[in-house]
Amino acid sequence: MWSFIQDEILGMSWLHRVLGRWLAAAGVDIGSRIGGTLHFFVYDCLKILTLLCALIFVISYIQSYFPPERSRRILGRFNGIAAKVIAALLGTVTPFCSCSSIPLFIGFTRAGLPLGVTFSFLISSPMVDLGSLVLLASVFGWRTAGAYVILGLVVAVLGGTLIGHLDLEEQVESRLREGDVVERASEKLGFNARCVYAWNQMLATAEKVYPYVLGGVAIGAFIHNWLPEKIILRFLGTGNPLGVILATLCGIPMYADIFGTIPVAEALLGKGAMLGVVLSFMMAVTTLSLPSLVMLRQAVKPRLLWFFIGICTAGIILAGYIFNFAQSFLIQ
Repeated sequence: MWSFIQDEILGMSWLHRVLGRWLAAAGVDIGSRIGGTLHFFVYDCLKILTLLCALIFVISYIQSYFPPERSRRILGRFNGIAAKVIAALLGTVTPFCSCSSIPLFIGFTRAGLPLGVTFSFLISSPMVDLGSLVLLASVFGWRTAGAYVILGLVVAVLGGTLIGHLDLEEQVESRLREGDVVERASEKLGFNARCVYAWNQMLATAEKVYPYVLGGVAIGAFIHNWLPEKIILRFLGTGNPLGVILATLCGIPMYADIFGTIPVAEALLGKGAMLGVVLSFMMAVTTLSLPSLVMLRQAVKPRLLWFFIGICTAGIILAGYIFNFAQSFLIQ
């Protein structure tokens, strides 16, 4: 049953077979590089965008229960490590990319929440969400998806805890520390209103992320059908113990959400890259993208920004090596 759900429902293997037959009937040799590239591109685009829209609708419906003010009240009830854990968990049902998470981070900071709590949220929100769990399961299996979410939450909690113990509150820009509290909670919505909200969020988010999905699938198709396997094995395979570090550093300057990085990770893994390499690349792209760091600089001073980058980078690299160590167990 689990294999059927993973392969036929989440992985949409039936779509792969149908497209293969249609392309063959149209005279396309899917065994060739060009035909294989076309097959990979069309299949992955349809699969990811279909799952993307369904997941965004469901997650946005859940988000309608957590406006900023309510999230602030929830976080305000907890202290210490429990507050960081709750903040990281709240991050799983909030925006899908790092740039979208920063306005909420700013709102929580203005509301006077502890710095460690707000950074646990900021790390978790783009790195881990309910959509990533399902999409990762469709490609890598439930063990890998679960491990990714758990390690992502651990990085968020430990990162926030460490930042909270460094006494860096003065590194937050004064206009945020002296600002107003976050906006009031929205009025209670009925089922129909929440569905309308989720539908509008789905359309808006899909419109924003689909270029990254298409770009990611195009890169994945190129890697899958044109990039020699020996190159991947040389730099990102078991023969290079620095592969995780290389992938993390390469991912930091890029900007995409997890939906755009999955097809690249899928192609790299298929070519022989280590699991920890591709997942640390995904974590770096989604958490430490250059545009989000530029936005974050408007809220915090350079010292805190560099602490944030260093702590996240170290956590992502450590998680990557853990994934590499456990690869034989995680890959089903």
